[in-house]
Amino acid sequence: MAIYLTKESKVLVQGMTGGEGMKHTRRMLAAGTDVVGGVNPRKAGRTVDFDGRAVPVFGSVAEGMRATGADVTVVFVPPAFAKTAVAEAADAGIGLAVVITEGIPVHDTVAFTACAKDKGTRIVGPNCPGLITPGQANAGIIPADITKPGPIGLVSKSGTLTYQLMYELRDIGFSTCVGIGGDPVVGTTHIDCLAAFQDDPDTELIVLIGEIGGDAEERAAAYIREHVTKPVVGYIAGFTAPEGKTMGHAGAIVSGSSGTAAAKREALEAVGVSVGSTPTETAGQVLARLEGR
Repeated sequence: MAIYLTKESKVLVQGMTGGEGMKHTRRMLAAGTDVVGGVNPRKAGRTVDFDGRAVPVFGSVAEGMRATGADVTVVFVPPAFAKTAVAEAADAGIGLAVVITEGIPVHDTVAFTACAKDKGTRIVGPNCPGLITPGQANAGIIPADITKPGPIGLVSKSGTLTYQLMYELRDIGFSTCVGIGGDPVVGTTHIDCLAAFQDDPDTELIVLIGEIGGDAEERAAAYIREHVTKPVVGYIAGFTAPEGKTMGHAGAIVSGSSGTAAAKREALEAVGVSVGSTPTETAGQVLARLEGR
């Protein structure tokens, strides 16, 4: 099993005919994803050939859904158009919108996440690598060839660390890996993924990757205390960040002791989460916890 994305998912790509959309649509198809169409009002009615597979282009998400039964969209449109694109997807009633775009103004993200919530659409992102269920489907930009199916569920603010942990634990494998993004406002949180992995019978252990700034990891720790019975291993990026500096994602804002890597580690360890000091040490802790089970 998996969370949010399976081999049954039918995927549209908003912005498929652009440079990034073309490149990553080809990679998603190569990973086995059922990409059923692209969306571009100016190129509706055309088809795009991806190594022998003709993918149609629709004028809207609603049109694509009617024609194909799509239930996922991946958004590769520029920041200025992202609000409209995601709102269109939500208005069409799509189940999952994966927003890869970086640099979206926060007020636009607030607007489209509120719209999506009202319409029942789950947002992953923005400013994220997407999600992958190895061996089944890949929605976004995560490399598909660095891991395999397995019992670990991964949720991460950081795209790069998502890839690193997937590679470090490639011999074990993953149920689903979700890059939620590190912006101040995101559609899917650590807590959402923790709840989904807790309910997934094929996920035996959860890896949670956070980073300095905000209180998402502290809130996740409180949720773990009350609701998660599976082992959780964590890593917090930013232990070596210089004091008083804003680092990395726009959400990495530290005020006093709040939001520091040390504070987040303390909160997680207080509820039984093993927290590594480096990604490699974190991977070792995962192996130890799995062997212990």
